Amino acid sequence: MTADRLIVQLVTGLEATRSLPPPWLRTARWLALSLLFVVLVVIVASPRGDLMVKLTETRFLIEQAAALLTAVAAAYAAFASTIPGASRKVILVPVVPLAVWLGALGQGCLDRWIGAGLEGLALQPDWMCFPNIALVGSIPAVAMVAMLRRGAPLTPRVTIAVGALAAAGLGNFGLRMFHPQDAGIMVLVWQVGSVLILSALAGLVGRWLFNWNLVARQALRKPRYFSGASGS
Repeated sequence: MTADRLIVQLVTGLEATRSLPPPWLRTARWLALSLLFVVLVVIVASPRGDLMVKLTETRFLIEQAAALLTAVAAAYAAFASTIPGASRKVILVPVVPLAVWLGALGQGCLDRWIGAGLEGLALQPDWMCFPNIALVGSIPAVAMVAMLRRGAPLTPRVTIAVGALAAAGLGNFGLRMFHPQDAGIMVLVWQVGSVLILSALAGLVGRWLFNWNLVARQALRKPRYFSGASGS
């Protein structure tokens, strides 16, 4: 068999492929879809009665901005992590906004402790935080998984954990628009705690959600995209 004939046989029946959009563009698309759903949930659940007042408070704005930036940064990190050859350090992108978010909530706890003593740090049950965050973050999570599966999930547990952080962080952002709980210790324990738990649970099932062998077989059957350096 000649080299020319071998090449013809190898390429016969193959479909054209195109690279995935860069991570920032995939993040923007995910965010646009997800925010649309979050706004819908807030409207259906009815915005909190003091929302206009809260939007004038610096601390509330900082906390919400940090939560939103954590979600965006985590989404970018998740999408970038599915590009073969990309630095694994990209996973650290959400660390800074997450630290700001935790720091702002921690400052709120400190101020409340100084002003009201130990009573200000009393922890009351708020069992609806977990299901509410899961609800608001449900469509963002589904969209995230669907979009990540188009890439190369070489580190499935890390990728899905960071992706879940994005969805849950956005869920918490939306939750505070209709859930009137603002005590720093309550938000830190129940809301941020729920975000971290959801991310950890997602990480545990990452290898099942992103079975690289299965994804690779599907790609061979119908190759439409590939994740390469050009998509970074």
